[in-house]
Amino acid sequence: MASQQQQPGGPMSQPGLQQPTSIQQQQQLSQQQDFDPVHRFKMLIPQLKESLQNVMKIASLNLAHNTAIDNGIKSSDASVQRFDKSLEEFYALCDQLELCLRLAYECLSQSIDSAKHSPNLVPTATKPDTVQTESMSYAQYLGMIKSQISCAKDIHNALLECSKKIAGKGQTQGIM
Repeated sequence: MASQQQQPGGPMSQPGLQQPTSIQQQQQLSQQQDFDPVHRFKMLIPQLKESLQNVMKIASLNLAHNTAIDNGIKSSDASVQRFDKSLEEFYALCDQLELCLRLAYECLSQSIDSAKHSPNLVPTATKPDTVQTESMSYAQYLGMIKSQISCAKDIHNALLECSKKIAGKGQTQGIM
């Protein structure tokens, strides 16, 4: 009986205290995984396999049923599963997988572009002693930002010119 008694702060009292934090961590992890396209893709693959098996099974049953009807063995009174519904489910899963892959590709592209256009960190004023060798000076950072602003202005001006040309063509064609 002495071995079954729990001591204060022992292993039996700790799980009760850690349970709310572990539930919160699991909820946060599941929320992160819902937004992670790669994880969602991995979760959809078994569903896709099952859906494909279902499509093939229904197709074979319908083919066997139609063959029996054509050979005069059965009448068409027996109900069969609808092939189009199972095929639609399969295509819906394929579409979801395609969206997951496109989203993952876009995330990767943005990450690469971000690393390309701002590869180095700027040291903060609150921690000047932790300057990393990979970080850029503030003057370099300002130069990069100014070049990005000028590029954005150039794009804005080009879009304005294009919209004026389109608007001008629309007015001249509307007169004729």
